[in-house]
Amino acid sequence: MALILLVLLLAIILGGLGFAIHVLWWIALAVLVLWLIGFLARVGEGTSRSRWYRW
Repeated sequence: MALILLVLLLAIILGGLGFAIHVLWWIALAVLVLWLIGFLARVGEGTSRSRWYRW
């Protein structure tokens, strides 16, 4: 019985982890799109003082 409960608990943990990783991939994709839009919008201005990042 303990082995069945352990396997069930492992399946729940791995299923939740898979869902969390899937959500994080979508969040990362949205952030990348926003960053690219901001970067491309700033490229046309041509002045180094207007950059919104500090690298």
